[in-house]
Amino acid sequence: MLVFYTGFIPHKPCIFVFVHTVLIIDDEEKLLSLLVKIVRLEGYEVLEAPDGKTALKKLELTAVAVVLCDVKLPDENGVDLCKKIKDKYPSTEVILMTAYGNIPDGVQAIKNGAFDYIVKGDDNNKIIPLLARAMEKVQLAHRVTQLEKQLQHKYSFENIIGSSKAIRQAVELAQKVSDTHTTVLLTGETGTGKEVFAQAIHQSSRRNKHAFVAINCAAFSKDLLDNELFGHKAGAFTGASRDQKGLFDEAHQGTLFLDEIGEMPLELQAKLLRVLENGSFIRIGESKPTQVDVRIIAATNRDLNAEIAAGNFREDLFYRISVFEIQLPSLRDRVADIEQLARYFVLQYAARTNKKIQNVSHAYLERLKMHAWKGNIRELKNIIERSIILSNTDPLEVYTLPMELQYSGGVPDVNHAMELASVEKQHIIKVLQHTRGNKTEAARLLDIALTTLYRKLEAYHIA
Repeated sequence: MLVFYTGFIPHKPCIFVFVHTVLIIDDEEKLLSLLVKIVRLEGYEVLEAPDGKTALKKLELTAVAVVLCDVKLPDENGVDLCKKIKDKYPSTEVILMTAYGNIPDGVQAIKNGAFDYIVKGDDNNKIIPLLARAMEKVQLAHRVTQLEKQLQHKYSFENIIGSSKAIRQAVELAQKVSDTHTTVLLTGETGTGKEVFAQAIHQSSRRNKHAFVAINCAAFSKDLLDNELFGHKAGAFTGASRDQKGLFDEAHQGTLFLDEIGEMPLELQAKLLRVLENGSFIRIGESKPTQVDVRIIAATNRDLNAEIAAGNFREDLFYRISVFEIQLPSLRDRVADIEQLARYFVLQYAARTNKKIQNVSHAYLERLKMHAWKGNIRELKNIIERSIILSNTDPLEVYTLPMELQYSGGVPDVNHAMELASVEKQHIIKVLQHTRGNKTEAARLLDIALTTLYRKLEAYHIA
């Protein structure tokens, strides 16, 4: 099987090449020639070198998957050469061959990163199967690398949609804190994208090679949440037949995202505080503390200061998790982003349902902009998905929206649905909700004079 190497090649940056190349290093011409023929018959590209110096030059110029190397070379020992190769090209596998096998050399070869160490003559029949296994390992490593890159791109800051000042400020703050070990608190209404931000912070940090683990603290009872976070020892309680690692263990050297932290029971808040203070916790049923290195990103839609005043949240824990707080804006505060978000979700859900829909009508978009969006981006996604299911035409039209969005200010009274005055009244109410009662801003959005707005408010008995 062919795989792609995406690393840099000297003098040929960003060139993608097939990596099924084998470099054979041996100073015995007849044996080298024979090995070259055998390996080529297996379908591999083959390079050859009589010594270590020549081999290193060829490795600089060409991406090599597997090296077959004699231990006894004219200019250096193959075991030492293996270390040089692995230090500079860690994804390249090295198989060492020797005419006189000895245990110390074999042990040192493995320590230096060799894939295997075989004896010429005795192990000739092992060379091709061994080469195939080494090649499979290289291929797997490249697939993992590609998946990591895709994951980093998917959860990168570049994929956070919106160009409004509110969202850009939040992104800028998140970018500044991402490459630190600082605890982050994400606040904002439900559905504003707190987990998306947490993922982006993790992927942009030096911890991105390790796990990102997420848990919703509101989804578990106290005992279950304790077990999920910290794990337990076998026999700690009925049914605990074996040791179980908790999420802190799983997130070691990575990031643990605690969503809805405001819902965490007070007893567990004390345990979490201990982890934040000294990086240790005690599993259920154990007496010895476990040390971990975990970065905490917490999120809440609650006012934690109010929760502290009500006795529901520890003040000392609040100060530890709010070292760097980022307030995520509601969709109402970033109306300018609605069009961009809507078009993104249209393409996403149209692709999922195999529908050729790419646009939204002007009237449809205007209805979206006038909505209150209590569920924020999550609500917008759901509405777009619903519209895609109901529509067979491009662009999406108003009739595919829920009834409360089809009319600017909610579902009008049935007896007056078609009356212009009723529709106007509902529209004014909706705009005032959007501006949070700011009549000057409402008049601007309605494109009418402020005095005209006051007259209509009086006529429609709108407080």
